[in-house]
Amino acid sequence: MKILILGGDGYLGWPTAMYFSNRGYQVTVVDNYFRRNACTELDVGMLYPIPTLIQRAKIWHELTLKEIKVVIGDLSDPEVMRSFFDRSVKYSWAVNNKFSGIPDTVIHYAEQPSAPYSMIDYKYANITIRNNLLVTNNLLFALRDFSRDTHVIHIGTMGEYGTPNIDIEEGWLQIQHKGKKDKFLFPRQASSLYHTTKIMDTDLMWFAVRMWDLCITNLMQGPVYGMETQDSVIDNQLRTLFNYDEVFGTIINRFIVQTIVDYPLTVYGKGGQTRGYLNINDTLQCVHMAEKTPAKKGELRIFNQIMETFSANDLAEKVQRVGNTLGYDVKIDHIENPRKEAEEHYYNPTYQGLLDIGVEPHYLTDEVLKGMFQVAEEYKSNIRKDVIFKGIKW
Repeated sequence: MKILILGGDGYLGWPTAMYFSNRGYQVTVVDNYFRRNACTELDVGMLYPIPTLIQRAKIWHELTLKEIKVVIGDLSDPEVMRSFFDRSVKYSWAVNNKFSGIPDTVIHYAEQPSAPYSMIDYKYANITIRNNLLVTNNLLFALRDFSRDTHVIHIGTMGEYGTPNIDIEEGWLQIQHKGKKDKFLFPRQASSLYHTTKIMDTDLMWFAVRMWDLCITNLMQGPVYGMETQDSVIDNQLRTLFNYDEVFGTIINRFIVQTIVDYPLTVYGKGGQTRGYLNINDTLQCVHMAEKTPAKKGELRIFNQIMETFSANDLAEKVQRVGNTLGYDVKIDHIENPRKEAEEHYYNPTYQGLLDIGVEPHYLTDEVLKGMFQVAEEYKSNIRKDVIFKGIKW
């Protein structure tokens, strides 16, 4: 099976590439280093240095004798996207430069992933909108023109739903109105321009499925935590990138690093904001199970990709408890909320679909947190307190 990973240099993209490569798939990754360049431009530090995508692919090949083909290119350019389907692709690195063939599955991570980044100002909002929507649209038209049977696995976000005062179903809602029934996409109400682009992604994909009978699985993912996977442990240079700043760092990852450098855990406002979370290893599982049981032609299949829910207060207290057992004096600081969001709300999402197709969850245990502390402590000297909180407001 041939897998094309869009955004293969990212926090989730690179672990996904190793995961599938290690299981015998033919893997090609493409990236334009957006995340790395944005971190440099905004001067937000990563926890540890990361080899380039080409260097990582070479290290992977040396250690495993398995090939991950690499393309460095901007997928918002339609010709770059189409090259993977019209046989004109030029690999930036490969053991064998022969065309791998049209992909059976495309895993789409290639989007600007940060709500704070999208809200810095109108320029960053424009970058987010342009990148995210053009990449998705380019993919859909390439599939229409060259390969309507290719299965797309798109990483959406639970942030599309917002925090409605009703239970959140898995993507769809049955409506009865004036004696008639129909099924519609679940009402969505994003809290940032990044999340708004993900809503637009879903609408673009639903259009393409209806018009061209494409087959798409949309994984509505919650915030991810962790850094080690079973494939990265063979060499530290294969670890995925890890941000701990306000712009690109997810909350659990940030709290771990804040604890290590005696920086009070930054809980926004009342701390009742509740979301669904999952371990990075479960992202890999979910994508794999979705690939093994693809959507049908003409189907937009939606799963809510979370494994458990926590409030910001819950997470701060968990990290505080584990940190204290490790000898840290962990303080929690409720700061003025820089975001416009409900700080106390109802939140009850359904997330059964991925379990039904075979995903076995990892939960946020004390042992998991201790493992994250252990890795982060190796790089304590790299941590910059000045990048943890920048106060981006909206």
